[in-house]
Amino acid sequence: MRVLIVEDSPEIVEAVSLCLQLRWPGVDISSADDGAKGIRIVESESFDVVILDINLPDIDGFKVLDRIRSFSHVPVIIVSVRRSEKDRTKGLERGADDYIVKPFSPVDLVARVNALLRRSRMPKPAGQEDLTIVHGNLVLNLASHEVRYQDEVVNLTPAEWRLLYVLIKNAGRTVSSEQILHQVWSGENVGSESLRTYIRRLRNKLKDDPPRMILTDRGKGYRFVSPG
Repeated sequence: MRVLIVEDSPEIVEAVSLCLQLRWPGVDISSADDGAKGIRIVESESFDVVILDINLPDIDGFKVLDRIRSFSHVPVIIVSVRRSEKDRTKGLERGADDYIVKPFSPVDLVARVNALLRRSRMPKPAGQEDLTIVHGNLVLNLASHEVRYQDEVVNLTPAEWRLLYVLIKNAGRTVSSEQILHQVWSGENVGSESLRTYIRRLRNKLKDDPPRMILTDRGKGYRFVSPG
């Protein structure tokens, strides 16, 4: 496993590294003490997880996240002292896969990283390497996790892809928020407000505004309707 920590505090880098090394003794950890360096490293190397601080000395961490998301689907966990729901929502909307507030529990950090790795390494369907799901102009490749809409590739994070898959496999039926949270995040620390953020992100990327494909059934959940 390879992890990049983008954090300007040596103490935090050391603490995070120790947490990961205790759980995964062979983990390969790299670090960057500013945003520009972090972006360059992600551009040139491959990682399983990026742990990103928001308060960086050169570039706002949200802008670093934007830049990473412009070319990479690597899972990103934000670790920040900013604890407001506004900041958490902002991070998720811009492509983070999780958001942890400092000071954090080492056990919590390891659990979040482990859950993210487990979700991002979902096995391919046995014997169905070329299986695709087609709904009108929307195409999901279950092996490569590529999504195309109107013949254009839609860049989704792993969590966004899983969310879309859950909605599409239940096309025409309302899926409750509780069912989605269980199937997409396996009971991890993600709530209804975060789910609404992911739904908005998915709609934005699919240019589904006003909603025509991903509909909200008030008080019940969400329903996918084929774009035809």
